[in-house]
Amino acid sequence: MVAGNRKFTEMVRARDGIGLATDIYLPDGAGRFPVILERTPYGRDLVSRSERTAADPTPISRADLAAFFTAHGYAVVFQDNRGRHGSEGVFVKYLSDGEDGYDCCAWIVAQAWCDGRICTMGLSYAAHTQGALGCLDAPGVVAQVLDSGGFADSWRGGIRQWGAFELKQATWAHKQAILSPEALADPVMKAALEAEDIADWFTRMPWQPGHSPLRHHPAYEAYLFEQWRHGTFDAFWQQVGIWAEGFHHRYSMADCVHMSSWYDVYPLTATANYLGLGKAGRGKQRLILGPWTHGDRSDTVFGDVDFGADAAIDSWAGDWRQYRLRHFDSVIKGIANPEPKVRLFMMGGGSGRKTPAGHLAHGGHWLRFADWPPPEAVATAYHLHPEGLLATATPAEDAEPVSYDFDPAHPVPTIGGALTSLEPVASGGAWNQVEGPEFFGCKAPFLPLASRPDVLAFQTPPLAAPLRVAGPLTATLWVATDAPDTDFTAKLLDIYPASADYPQGYALLLADGICRLRYAEDPARPRLRKPGEVVKITVTLFPTANLFMPGHRIRLDISSSNFPKFDVNPNTGEPEGAARRKRVAVNTVFMDARRPSHVTLAVLPG
Repeated sequence: MVAGNRKFTEMVRARDGIGLATDIYLPDGAGRFPVILERTPYGRDLVSRSERTAADPTPISRADLAAFFTAHGYAVVFQDNRGRHGSEGVFVKYLSDGEDGYDCCAWIVAQAWCDGRICTMGLSYAAHTQGALGCLDAPGVVAQVLDSGGFADSWRGGIRQWGAFELKQATWAHKQAILSPEALADPVMKAALEAEDIADWFTRMPWQPGHSPLRHHPAYEAYLFEQWRHGTFDAFWQQVGIWAEGFHHRYSMADCVHMSSWYDVYPLTATANYLGLGKAGRGKQRLILGPWTHGDRSDTVFGDVDFGADAAIDSWAGDWRQYRLRHFDSVIKGIANPEPKVRLFMMGGGSGRKTPAGHLAHGGHWLRFADWPPPEAVATAYHLHPEGLLATATPAEDAEPVSYDFDPAHPVPTIGGALTSLEPVASGGAWNQVEGPEFFGCKAPFLPLASRPDVLAFQTPPLAAPLRVAGPLTATLWVATDAPDTDFTAKLLDIYPASADYPQGYALLLADGICRLRYAEDPARPRLRKPGEVVKITVTLFPTANLFMPGHRIRLDISSSNFPKFDVNPNTGEPEGAARRKRVAVNTVFMDARRPSHVTLAVLPG
């Protein structure tokens, strides 16, 4: 018995007989109750780091979280994913969660203590599990809060990103292999995994099966390499659990909240599911986009930047528990919920000074919108010009292309951005794009990334008036290479002018994206390139919202690598994740009137 709860544990049987360890908390008293369900690989009875508030940064226990909801008349169910912690079976990342989630819901609605209605919640993987069971229209599901997850299309974001492989999958696999039931039952396996220095292994990319830090746990190594080496967008990527877009038409009719943040890896997932489920006529959809890193919704500093007291979700929600309760109560009890369809955080507008804690005071504030993208936003093209100018003016007819050497042995280092689960190799957040000893792959003399010869920087003149941007971001580029394959990256930055606190200015990263050239026209039919072949590509950056202040510049950086966030293209055309060779590619960006490479910003009026 836990205070305010009646708790018991069941082994819920999936359709193949595998037992899924499940904790059930019931409110005191008799009755049939609506249920709140969370399915997680991180331990149904372990503390979730994100269950905290701005007022109390210490995460609460699962029992205390359950007590909060049972006090309001909900039964609460926490379940371990297959092959994790107390559950039986073999863990295969993402791909068993649809059927297992469906079976769990079917079991719940058949219980005497359930009134037939289920609300789901959870962060990250526990959002992926929600999306998976939603794709199969699991019984009883009436409300969902998908917090930073729920793969709309994992090939475009979450596992791969337009062909490039997200190396957070490698660090996650290593950390979770150490915590797996197999390692906990085998001290030798656990010790071997713990002895591997994952950062050292990142200097030896790509890994080979049997010759990786995961070789001690063959099952985890196998699923990692399956994702890494499966580049073509085919039936593999169209499975339940990693491709909600393909199931929007049959998705649960649940009322959904989709939440992510500018420095997380899931804003594309959140916006795509919000739009797709709305278009398919499913349940009511809401969208929240904050300035946070992954799951850090009650903080205000991300990377090296302070976004102000309003940045925490607690500034308007009360706290995250209260927000979820209001959402569930609106569906279950019919209590009016005043939340707008879209709420997003507009970064910027702060003093630009260094805070007492040593962070850039960028500031920001929350805005409400009727939809996503914001209906009042105007898509505005800013064109690349050979001399490094970024402007709305169309480039000249005879504007010369710009070429650079991309050496995969010396990739552009990742300095913050939309990252998660890549620790201890790299961390996300907003950072000045200047190399430093704290960033993987950086070397003295630690100069700005824009000083590298393989980074093309295009920036506006200092702005005469404020400019507000809020919405999707795309870079349309005409490119060529002398290699069979290569990558192109794009980054959007807010460039602060020099000040007393920042004598060299501050190049604040807002969003980035990547495109692997072999997939540019058709991800399902990749093709290698002929030397010098000109192709029009779209680099999809993550969406953003930022207020560019007077005196600031808007900058777009083009290059061909962002490591260790993404695997590095060897430029050889070898199969994905299996290259043995590297070659320097001469990559070219065209920017004339016939081939007007540009970035499209969603500009708000006023």
